[in-house]
Amino acid sequence: MADGIPFWDGGRTVIMGVLNVTPDSFSDGGEYSSIPAAVAYGFEMVEQGANLIDVGGESTRPGAQPVPVTVELNRVLPVIAGLVTGGARVSIDTRRPEVASAALAEGAVVVNDVSGLSHPEMVMAVAATSAGVVIMHMQGDPSTMQDSPHYQNVVEEVRAYLVERAVAAEAAGISRDRIAIDPGIGFGKRLEHNLDLLRNLSQFVDTGYPVLLGTSRKGFLGKILADSGPPAGRDPATAATVALAIREGVAIVRVHNVAMTAQIARTVEAIRGSI
Repeated sequence: MADGIPFWDGGRTVIMGVLNVTPDSFSDGGEYSSIPAAVAYGFEMVEQGANLIDVGGESTRPGAQPVPVTVELNRVLPVIAGLVTGGARVSIDTRRPEVASAALAEGAVVVNDVSGLSHPEMVMAVAATSAGVVIMHMQGDPSTMQDSPHYQNVVEEVRAYLVERAVAAEAAGISRDRIAIDPGIGFGKRLEHNLDLLRNLSQFVDTGYPVLLGTSRKGFLGKILADSGPPAGRDPATAATVALAIREGVAIVRVHNVAMTAQIARTVEAIRGSI
């Protein structure tokens, strides 16, 4: 790890706990809408084994509409401040440079950008600090991304996009050891696209950039299981993808169920011989 950025050091898997302070996120929308409840849950995830708490103030579920910047700021900044004051490491899940800058000023150490670091001002915001950044692939935007996603070769296209964005970030002054890439499972992908990406995680790991994978409770798992029940019921299916990912060398897993994931990570790492 460089400059204290909590990316992979080649050893234990980094567990990123999801903390959505939104009313409409697909799994936990509305559960942590009060600042005290959100902060308390963040620390609960730290106790369970989370290395990073990923705070988001705008839902990016399929069909989600953007919220005003002021709303997003008001949701996330007090929560970040509370978590950082208590010693937690925080990432900010946002597409907006002004939100990222404000979060970093409050002590966040990573920007998790689902728009792939495509906004020049976002690049500048990260480059001006020692923060890490997660560059994710998304075809379209949350409001339309599942309307008609299409690829000639999803693995090659997503990989090429992420490498291109990462190289551009390095050219803009963000050092390589501060960059992670995320193939964006469920973001502008059909079931077959998600499965292709999961079958070929090694192609992303082989880029040399730490890879983040976010499969937790997502809709494609419900399709595999033919289960339309609540998202939390997909935790066993999530566990399968997490174990696969860690075995393939994925560095960071973004999850809702941290306690379960910590057990999976330690077990797979022991089998793999990395602890």
